[in-house]
Amino acid sequence: MDHVDFITQQWEQERPDLDVTAMGVIGRVARLYLAYQREMHKTFAEFGLNAAKFDVLATLRRSGAPYTLSPGDLLKATMVASGTMTNRIDRLEADGLVKRAVNPEDSRSFQVGLTGEGFALIDKAVTAHVQTQTRLLEGLSERDMEEFTVLLSKAMAAADS
Repeated sequence: MDHVDFITQQWEQERPDLDVTAMGVIGRVARLYLAYQREMHKTFAEFGLNAAKFDVLATLRRSGAPYTLSPGDLLKATMVASGTMTNRIDRLEADGLVKRAVNPEDSRSFQVGLTGEGFALIDKAVTAHVQTQTRLLEGLSERDMEEFTVLLSKAMAAADS
């Protein structure tokens, strides 16, 4: 019995007219998310990063050479507000991890790219990040992972509809 079972059992006792099955599923997903975030934030901190900085650097790195995107493309890939993205870029630029350059296709705009230092840092950080994620799922078999992935995809589709 876990903490979510404890909560749902209390509701079942107090409100037997309610089916709290969904509460149990969502409660476990929420607790799992927090547990995963706690461990991933530790990994980011090892590299002097937080989740926001990691997100921008990883987005640039996975975009492929030349590891440069417009602020608009960064916004689409990370789903944050414009002001938030500007703040993230400013901080990463101050850290020497990204640089702004005039867009060669439109001199009225600029692009954000990884510096050599930023590229090296995100490569190390993403390697550690993947290792952390793998460790967090060690208790699941390959078949468990496949089934879990399918179930999570279905749940996401249901939530998005």
